[in-house]
Amino acid sequence: MVNKRIILFGLIIVLGLTVLKMGKNFIDKRLIAEDDEIEMIQSDREIINVVEEDGMRKTVMYFKNSDGYLVPLMRKIPWEEGIARVTLNNMVDNSEIRELLRGSGLSPVIPAGTEIVGITIDDETAVCKVDFSEDVLNNQTEKDEENFIKGVVYTLTEFPAIDKVQILVGGKTMPNMTFGGDIGSPIARENINLLGKLSDGSSKVLVYYKAMDVEEYEYFIPVTIPTLAPVANIYSALDLLFEGPPMDMGLLSDIPRDIMLHGVEVKDGTAYVDISYDNYIDSSDDIIFSRLATNIGLTLSQFKEIENVELLIDGEIINSSIPVFANEY
Repeated sequence: MVNKRIILFGLIIVLGLTVLKMGKNFIDKRLIAEDDEIEMIQSDREIINVVEEDGMRKTVMYFKNSDGYLVPLMRKIPWEEGIARVTLNNMVDNSEIRELLRGSGLSPVIPAGTEIVGITIDDETAVCKVDFSEDVLNNQTEKDEENFIKGVVYTLTEFPAIDKVQILVGGKTMPNMTFGGDIGSPIARENINLLGKLSDGSSKVLVYYKAMDVEEYEYFIPVTIPTLAPVANIYSALDLLFEGPPMDMGLLSDIPRDIMLHGVEVKDGTAYVDISYDNYIDSSDDIIFSRLATNIGLTLSQFKEIENVELLIDGEIINSSIPVFANEY
């Protein structure tokens, strides 16, 4: 597990076509050996053809890092009936999964020994009921329990047929888990990796920062941040992105300190993001702009009205992107 590859922008968002089609999936860096096929991603669950000719399916799963953040991964697993159950089985803590993730700093979110007893999906309500054995109650901390709940919900709602998840234990509905995690009713995806308290703001946005658990591996982490804006908007999201992550939170930024955000304008589905960069010479083959475009694309992907991104320096276009996914080696 010594491969280190940051897939430059054009790279991220799962399965693709070009380099940036908002609302699709993004990947950053190879985590494991080539034959294991795991990459970092974020997905908006758009219906796409994910089954390849070799019978493998590109599937999104969520794991946790050493700082307790949930990290979305793309992994190829064999296609078979009951793919949701197969996906969850690949998230249960055991020696095989630990070996697969070894060296990445990531670990499974479903407690060891847990069995997926059954899964049903209601086509009308888009609610998935998943029944776990009682081992699922063996989370060690409140944070582990939170990551289990959100990890399962975010993973299952990657499937287009699922909007909410009802977690059962031993065939029964429980109001709470061991540390108080609410599982009494169906749960939708929201507030992944929340920084601060929702009461601190009037709205919230999703911002993508970087994290690095060991020297060779880094990846994007979606972070929910409360804002004072009355409603979530691209301006507050980009301001937070360029401001960088809070100190001592185990998060990093790809944006150099001397790059400043001038402004952003949205017209006909395109976001024109204007920056200033005193050290700018030529954007060709420049890793800084590739990473910058990736950061911006990931963060703006939450706004469905944005389809394209134009990156400008002092009003001059240097990068035009149509984000789509490219999740194949």
